[in-house]
Order: sequence, then structure tokens, then C-alpha cells
Amino acid sequence: MFVIRGENVNDVFLRGVDFFKSKVNYRTQPSRNGLTREALEPVTTVYSKPWQRVLFNEARDANPFFHLYEAIWMLGGSEDLRKLTHFNSGMANFSDDTLTLNGAYGYRWRDYFLTDQLKTVIQVLEKDPDSRRAVVQMWDCNNDLDSNSKDIPCNTHIYFKIRDDRLNMTVCNRSNDMIWGAYGANAVHMSVLQEFIASSLNVGMGTYHQVSDSFHVYENEQWDKVKHLGINAFHWPAENEPYPVLSHYPLVNKPDCFLDECSAFLDQIPPRRISGVPEEIHKWGPILVDDYMNYFFPEVLIPMVHAYLQHKKRKYENCYKFLEQVKAKDWQRACVEWVTRRETAWREKNGK
Repeated sequence: MFVIRGENVNDVFLRGVDFFKSKVNYRTQPSRNGLTREALEPVTTVYSKPWQRVLFNEARDANPFFHLYEAIWMLGGSEDLRKLTHFNSGMANFSDDTLTLNGAYGYRWRDYFLTDQLKTVIQVLEKDPDSRRAVVQMWDCNNDLDSNSKDIPCNTHIYFKIRDDRLNMTVCNRSNDMIWGAYGANAVHMSVLQEFIASSLNVGMGTYHQVSDSFHVYENEQWDKVKHLGINAFHWPAENEPYPVLSHYPLVNKPDCFLDECSAFLDQIPPRRISGVPEEIHKWGPILVDDYMNYFFPEVLIPMVHAYLQHKKRKYENCYKFLEQVKAKDWQRACVEWVTRRETAWREKNGK
């Protein structure tokens, strides 16, 4: 087994790029989605500071609005695709019925198996902090094995254990695209889950291990955009390094009501018709900020959503004003950089 270690997602992303530059690490492997470079053995990624979850990489150009929103969509237990496609219309390509995602992690965590696994895991570890039985399941052999669904869970199981007053987490993954999955969505979604569980147990965040059976990159334009990078090419001036200069803004301060507030937030998001009407986003009303006990909603997530709506309307002055309200400086910086790239491209294209 190969092991890629780093403090945060920015660190391991570049180490992962270096990994796939070396021919001794991978084979060329066909897949249903095209040719891949697949690691010769399973790969474990080890994050020592998983709360440093925001990827700052212009070549990768990750969408911070979508990554954070989807993490909350998961914790809210949703499978409703119509609440997700405002932020990434491409997700509709993975739906079997145009309404839901078959493999939606949050729904499988909280409802699919007729129990709320997150609440149960918390109860198990509260009762016995030494337990090795705190397991969350996403894979359903009755539904997923030999299925023709467009959306089969890539992450299959999550293991939690408390050691030295910190919550360690191991995520098992059957098929992991390094660029879009492992060091994109997974680094955000799973570390957000880990932080919520840790806060609920009043312990710190420990190590996050991601065990990927098929760890790969696709031989396509996305790999071409990042393959020039690598850990040796990553020399930012010290004053511009995103971590650890940027302090961590806590996700949770009232864990008992956090999941309910995720659901309440999602209730304010209007469903989008999958037929895709871009003008729908112009009809959104303001998202209320009152009555949230967890500060992350009114001080981070909600101004980010309002900023994203202004970006979609091309009202960039208003967009940046909302981003000034975002108190989590890592998310704020990533959003400003992402929006600026799009504003610049839009103005150049339209002669603004």
C-alpha cells in the first residue's frame, strides 16, 4: 500500500500530482469513463490537520461554494438533487430519475438504512469512548452490487474512534479520482463530518485517513491542467500561504441542534427544475439568518450563498460585499479568488 501524508488538502494534492508523474507508481487502466492512471496498490492519504480543508489551487479551480454547500446538504440528510444543482448543474448527469441521487451520502448516513447513523455513532462513543464499533455505512449490497444506477457510492464505510481525546476517522473508498474526489470533494465533505462528530463528543479533531482501493486520475484535460504542479513547484511567499496563517473558524458551537439547523437551512433553498432554467436563481428571496444557534450559518454559509447568487447575476460589487461578511477566512479567500477568476473571464469575453 502507498501512503501520501500531509497536513492539509493543499499539501496532499501536490504530493498526489507528484505521485502520478512517476511511472513506477501507476498502470494505464481503461475505465467506463476513459483511460486512467491507476495506482498499482491501494493508497492511504493521511491528513494531520483535516480542518484545513479548503483547496487553494488556481489550476484545479475547485468551486468552494459548491463544496461547502454540498457538505451541509449531506449533513442535512438530503437526497434531493434539485437543491444541489443550483451550485453544480452537472450533478444532474448522475441522477436516475432527475429528482434524487441514488448514492447520496447524507441520505444514507441519516435515513436510508432506517436509522440515523450519525446520532447512533455519537451515542456509541459517548457510552464507550474506547469503542471500535463506531461505523457508518454507505454501501448497500442489495442495492449497489451489480447495479445499473448512474450513482453508486464511491465511499463505502467510515470508522470513528477516540484516542488521546481526539476523534480519528478512516474513510474507505472503492474508486477515488484524485482530482475531483479525494482531494476535492472528499477532503471537504468528510472532514466536515469529522468535525461535527468530534464537536458532538466534545473532543478534538484527530487524524483523517482516506483509504482508496482504486486511486486514479483520468488522462484528460483536467490532468493536463495540474500535471505541471508538484510539491517541489509549490513555493508561495510565506505571507501568502493559506495555512496555517488563516485561523480555523469552528463549524459547530451548538452540536445538539446542528443537524436540525442544516435541515432548516436547506428548507430555505428553492428546488431547481432539472430542465435547467438559469433565470430561476434570480427569483431567490433572501435567506433568513435569524434563529441559528450555530454561528457558522449566519457568519459563513449564508453570506457565501448570497455572494454566489450575486455572482450568477453578474452583480460582482454586491458579490464581494457579501464575501466581506464571511468570517471563516479560508473560505472567504477561496471564494474571492474563484469569483475573481470568473469575473475577469466574463469581462474579457464581453468587453466590460
